[in-house]
Amino acid sequence: MSDDFAYSLLRSGILSAKEGQKSLAARFLERAIDNTKDYKILAEAWYWMSVVTDDRVEKRKLLENALAYDLQHARARRDLAVLDGKLKPEEIVNPDAIPAPPAGPQVVEAQRFTCPKCGGRLTYAPDGSSLVCEFCSRGQALGLSSAPPDEEDFFIAMATARGHGKPVAMHTFHCQGCGAEFMLAPEVLSAVCAYCQSPHVIRLDQTRDLIRPEGIIPHAFTQRQAAKLLVVFIEKNKIEPQGMVAPPCGLYLPIWTFDLGGEISYSGEIVKYEGRVRKTVTVKDAWPVDADDLPIPASRKLSRRLARLLPTYKLRAAKPYDPRFLASWPAEVYDIPMADAALDARSQVYARKRRRLAEEAGPISNLNTSSARMSVESFKLVLLPVWITTYPYEGKDYQVLINGQTGAVDGETPKGASTGLMDWLEDLLGVDPKP
Repeated sequence: MSDDFAYSLLRSGILSAKEGQKSLAARFLERAIDNTKDYKILAEAWYWMSVVTDDRVEKRKLLENALAYDLQHARARRDLAVLDGKLKPEEIVNPDAIPAPPAGPQVVEAQRFTCPKCGGRLTYAPDGSSLVCEFCSRGQALGLSSAPPDEEDFFIAMATARGHGKPVAMHTFHCQGCGAEFMLAPEVLSAVCAYCQSPHVIRLDQTRDLIRPEGIIPHAFTQRQAAKLLVVFIEKNKIEPQGMVAPPCGLYLPIWTFDLGGEISYSGEIVKYEGRVRKTVTVKDAWPVDADDLPIPASRKLSRRLARLLPTYKLRAAKPYDPRFLASWPAEVYDIPMADAALDARSQVYARKRRRLAEEAGPISNLNTSSARMSVESFKLVLLPVWITTYPYEGKDYQVLINGQTGAVDGETPKGASTGLMDWLEDLLGVDPKP
């Protein structure tokens, strides 16, 4: 039998299933399975067989059969996640009608970090393992896990509003120190009370439309060390800032990381010779895709500059997210939804693989490629340490970003900048020009 006949049976089975005629649908679907070897038809037929059965054990077997023919079958993975309790049916959304975020301010709980000995403010120490009191220098071990950050299933997240959501318009939190209440912009993860100076961290489990960070790379050095790196950058580029240079400000910027798998199929034509006879032969094959922790900026404000700095981070050094890391450090919440970032990740991997294919596959003409069987498998949200500052030159402010993990610097440089640094070096945090 032809695949056209099997497809016709599949279509009849799906229509019967949608009309509630489960027995009739099952007969059509079984015949479709018996009359084809096409993986796409088989995966779809096994999936719809799972739809028309009420037995949970049988449904699981049928869904696993569908995934055996198409590991990226989104609806089969979604329904299997529901059976496993990883996804609640009420959380599933229609991707064509994503619910709007709540209007107006939203009350969010905050955690306060104070010294148990003197009540002073605790700040995160760059040693990566403790909080330190600013007054009595008492340390408090964080007791962090050494395990790598968890990754979330991409298909499950895309089935819910979390995969498409953006931050709400405003958050509010109540300071546990002095009782004041504050409005926080949507991109803020942490804040310092303007009255009592106690740092607070937003508890993301109280904000339903935000995805909680899974990983964080802690700041590895102080503001003074960041200032020395800025001095070296300015001196190397022979720039004389024309005005005050702002001390570097430390913060965390969010990125998405994605794992991609599957394959990129391709077809084309190559020329072969049999003796003096020239023949054009059609070739078809597939290249495997195996991308791990591909980083994509999650904030629009600094996305272009952060993208240039991303290769200088050691992402495997990320630790599981703990809100105590954010004590006294501001952190942005993503404003690029995971779904949008995933499309960018797919596009980057596809373009990279296609270039390699064109270079390594040999003299193939009429090359056609398809990413239909390439998929995003998992993701996580990671916070990266960054120091940011600007310097003035000829009436314009030029921005500089410093990697808070490795010290790599990426900054804007004006054309025709002059030398002469001594006037401003000593003003920058009292830094000695020779680090």
